[in-house]
Amino acid sequence: MRELKILAVVVVFTLITYYLVEPFAHSHMHKHVEGEGYAYADLPALDKKGDAARGKELVMGAGACTGCHAISKEGMPAGMDPTMAAQSYGVNPPDLSNAGAVYEGKFLAALIKNPAHALMVEHKFDAAKGKMHPMPQFYGAGGDKDQEVADMVAYLQSIAPKTEELTSEQAYQLACGRCHENRYAGWTQIGQTPKFKKKQDELKFNLAKADYQDALTKYMGKLPPDLSIYIRSRGEHYIKTFVENPQAYLAGTAMPRVGVSPEAMDKVIEYLEDSGDAKRHERESVGKKVMIFTLVFALFAYLWKKSLWKELH
Repeated sequence: MRELKILAVVVVFTLITYYLVEPFAHSHMHKHVEGEGYAYADLPALDKKGDAARGKELVMGAGACTGCHAISKEGMPAGMDPTMAAQSYGVNPPDLSNAGAVYEGKFLAALIKNPAHALMVEHKFDAAKGKMHPMPQFYGAGGDKDQEVADMVAYLQSIAPKTEELTSEQAYQLACGRCHENRYAGWTQIGQTPKFKKKQDELKFNLAKADYQDALTKYMGKLPPDLSIYIRSRGEHYIKTFVENPQAYLAGTAMPRVGVSPEAMDKVIEYLEDSGDAKRHERESVGKKVMIFTLVFALFAYLWKKSLWKELH
């Protein structure tokens, strides 16, 4: 009986440590930020109904989007490779094929109008001080500017896959992959690491990646971290709220607000879980079996001990 009392005391103190002490310490060591549901309340609503056909004309013409951005879905490749683009702009401008599915509509509109404001990096790019964001603002094509922006957003949404068709890999690559490496998934800022047939091909790829990272480091102030195990080291809540509003955690950080939709963010989390915690389902299944085994074993051990020592008590 004494052993059961000792076991009970150990279990109680373990549970207290796990459910009370550890969360309390964590809450004091790490700032907690509540999410806003990706509402982007500081940005104006996208009230006007866009015309996708007119938006295509603007994106391809007066909007000058294709001067920097690829639209592979429309057969339009990037004008520069990722490394050269990063050396020109600081980071490789994204392919716009999936932008309408990954980014929230009113964020896209605000991004077209004023990139530094939409991305929450006005402290880094202050036009009054001559520090312009590498993505220029859209000043209009001579008509109703708000309508023109709505048209452009409508076009980007029309060529993007439906949310349910968007893969987790596509969401991650557009939302995070131009700044963050994910070595567990074989992803680098310049693309998926290929299988090399020759050593010189590997050296060439690594050199291009290093050049890209050098340009990115100068642009951001430091190299953004590898996200391979962030889902385990930081957790889902932290990642979601940090992406939604980096300034809420680190005032003055160079990391921009990404502007993803809630559905796209779920896809990003799925990708991070698949790459950084690939064995989670297996681990949870095995964990339950181990707990059941431990309880059954403890019961039989106690009964065996009681049987052996019953004559000595």
